[in-house]
Amino acid sequence: MLIDLRELLSGSQDEKSYKADIEMNTFNTGSSDYDIIDKPAVDVIIKKLGKNKLSIKADSYVTLSIPCDRCLEPVDTRVDYTVDEIVDFNDNASEEEAKEEKDYIDGYDLDVDKLVFGEILISMPGKTLCKEDCKGCPKNKSSKARRDKRRANWKMSAPNLVKCSKCGALMMPHRVCKSCGSYNKKEIVTVD
Repeated sequence: MLIDLRELLSGSQDEKSYKADIEMNTFNTGSSDYDIIDKPAVDVIIKKLGKNKLSIKADSYVTLSIPCDRCLEPVDTRVDYTVDEIVDFNDNASEEEAKEEKDYIDGYDLDVDKLVFGEILISMPGKTLCKEDCKGCPKNKSSKARRDKRRANWKMSAPNLVKCSKCGALMMPHRVCKSCGSYNKKEIVTVD
């Protein structure tokens, strides 16, 4: 949305408020695009500070669909932003303002989308997770052969059995025989 600033600069009013709608549906950062889920109207307050000098303030939020950094599932993320800019339309504006890029001003028109874009970009979270304990995706797929090689040592082995020296029944070594109750040809437990 474009806001005409000539009315404020001409001196008829010192302050004016606008409800501006954001027209962009996707947020393009240059490296990736994010869908905008929710974008309420922006409350823009423009004050005249002096001759040809304006103060622009705005507060609002957008909800972006940002993929989780680990599992890449889309996460609806609220991004709050605040705009606080001073624009000088004088020909002899200070060198600092001349160096500063004001691409949201085109002649005497204020482009709200461009004004808000930089603030959203700065306010975006550095890391987005779908949940705190998100495990994510493995870096590389493990083949079935690699999985099976890893599991090769998981096999169960049959227990070692020895014959009882007294009755000849199979039993675990170094234990009392369950059938006769003897150990090393001596009766330890009476079996009924």
